[in-house]
Amino acid sequence: MTGLGPVAWPPAPSRTERLVLRESEARDRAAFIELFASPEVGTYIGGSRPRDELERAVPDVPGRRPGLFVVDLDGAMIGMVTLDRRDAERPGHVRPDAGEAELGYLFLPQAWGCGYAAEACAAALDWFADALPGEPVVLCTQTANDRAMRLAAKLGFTEVERFEEYGAEQWFGVWSSVTTSG
Repeated sequence: MTGLGPVAWPPAPSRTERLVLRESEARDRAAFIELFASPEVGTYIGGSRPRDELERAVPDVPGRRPGLFVVDLDGAMIGMVTLDRRDAERPGHVRPDAGEAELGYLFLPQAWGCGYAAEACAAALDWFADALPGEPVVLCTQTANDRAMRLAAKLGFTEVERFEEYGAEQWFGVWSSVTTSG
């Protein structure tokens, strides 16, 4: 399930100290292809995809959908942050009716280790808290992904459970603007 419900999209670009979170544009196509073709990026998400397949499949303006923010540094895409509804069929939920908003992110390897993911994800969570006050956000990552585990803690996600999915142990946590801003 995708979509965030009654939220105006696209929002105005959101600026942080170093980044801009904005809607996807045609100039981002090469960066989207690089992101999904990167073996490093694919390590914890089921692997990379062949570049030639991506060249054929990626639309002229990729990622233009509610809940997807392009992360822009100095006019170039370095990654993306997504807020999508978690599929009710998957394990890990904090509401009986499921469908929680789930935070996801991917960054080009050259942008790793600079704090951009923390800055961009925090901005996306702030946007979400304003758009849908009090609604929880969940995050799921492989426990083997040390960077993602540290980022989840830094952003204020608290562990709900761990489970096996995709052949690996998954960490599942929740964030709420009600508990983090008060």
